[in-house]
This record gives sequence, structure tokens and C-alpha cells, in this order.
Amino acid sequence: MFRNITPVVQNLLLLNVVLFIVSAFLFPQLNEWFALYYIHSPYFKPFQFLTYMFMHADFWHLFSNMFGLLIFGPLLEQFLGPKKLFTLWMVCGVGSGLLYSGYSAYRMNALEDKVEVFQGNPDPEYFNRLVLENRSYFEPSVFDFVDDFSRNPSDPMKISRANQTLEAIMTIQGNVPMVGASGALFGILIAFGMLFPNTQLFLLFPPMPVKAKYLVLFYGLYTIYNVFVNNPADNVAHFAHLSGLLIGGILVYRWKRDRNSFY
Repeated sequence: MFRNITPVVQNLLLLNVVLFIVSAFLFPQLNEWFALYYIHSPYFKPFQFLTYMFMHADFWHLFSNMFGLLIFGPLLEQFLGPKKLFTLWMVCGVGSGLLYSGYSAYRMNALEDKVEVFQGNPDPEYFNRLVLENRSYFEPSVFDFVDDFSRNPSDPMKISRANQTLEAIMTIQGNVPMVGASGALFGILIAFGMLFPNTQLFLLFPPMPVKAKYLVLFYGLYTIYNVFVNNPADNVAHFAHLSGLLIGGILVYRWKRDRNSFY
């Protein structure tokens, strides 16, 4: 398998691994500079739409993405050609970042609207719902204050602290970075499933063979499920994965319509 590694796949692997080592051991500030932030965050820079996809949260995050590239990338590069494989990776990665930023803006606007509703009518029950929706951002002690506020709903000090808590939620959510090549990898995954749908793949967990088209379908449905469930304790950017699937699918569909463009 490693002897058959193709040039673009090899270079992408090397670039991601080298940047991970540099950011982990030599220049950790790269993690803050190159991650993708919400567009209204003070940490946001336009170049992050490109750089975020070459940064990873930890070794296993890097390993899972690079392993997927190593498994599916070489055959795609041999079939599509180096230029198209690189185009697929970059368009899906950058495009996922752009769509995810739009999704983040939508979520932040929704949160700001909810906070404004509370500020107009500081109801403890409504405050409790907002805390539960965003509980992953707080220490368990916040619920002691929720109980205290419920018993003293008219206390100006409690109302002031509740407003500060909600402002903290907005600040934290607005400064959560996104990193990783998962959007690009999901573009590779759907391309493989569309171009080689009946190729048998052998899974490690569970140890069983499955056709590529069914594996892609499973990942697609699983990703859609997680986007709609929106578990606050889940720190995986599932919408970016879904964006990679969508963009990759559109790109490959266009290429398949023009068979003469393959090289």
C-alpha cells in the first residue's frame, strides 16, 4: 500500500504531518493563528479558510484524517489525475470552511436573539433552558446559580449575573476554533463512492466487507443525524463534514458529465 502512494497524496500527508509537529512542539501559536474562527471573532483572519484544514487538534485527529487520505486518495489520484485530486481536496476543504462559517453565523445570530429575549424578560426558566442548551461550556457549579436565581427571580444581582453568564456563552461560542482536514477528506470519500461504488472495502470495526457506496451512505446519514441532533457536548464539526460531502459530490458529478475532462 505504501509503495503505491501517489505524489499529491504523499505531499498532502507530509504537509499535514510536518505542520502538526511544528505546531505541537515548536510553535504552538500556529494553532491559534491558523485555526478557523467565527467571522466576527477578534481572532478571525480571512486566510484561515485555507490554513485551518492543515491543522489538527491532536494526534488521533491527524491520524484519522491522514489514514482516510492514504486509503482512498491514491486510487482516486490514479483515476482523476494529480491536478483533479488536488483540486478536489482543496475545494472541499476551503468550501467546507466557508459553509461552516455561514452555519456558525446562523447559530450565533440565533443565540443572540435568545439572549435579547431574556434581557427583555429575565425569566429564570428561560435562562435555565439556555444554560442546558449550552451546558458543555460551563462548570457544573453554574447549576447552583440556576437554582438560586429560580428562588430569587427579582433579585437585580441575580439578573445581572445571569446576563453576564449569557454574555460569556456568546463569547465562548464566538471564539471556538475549527481545525482539521475532515471536510476535504469527506469530499475524497464521496468521490470514491461515486467513482468506485462497488469496490469492496474491509472494515476494521466491525471486521466485515462493505461496498464503497454503502460506506459513503452510512457516513452521510450519520453526519446528517448529528447535524440535526446538535449535541452541545459534541465538539465535532459535523456540518463541515456534510459540506465536504455535498461539495465533493457536486464536483464529481460535474466531472462525470464531461468524461473528456478526466486526465
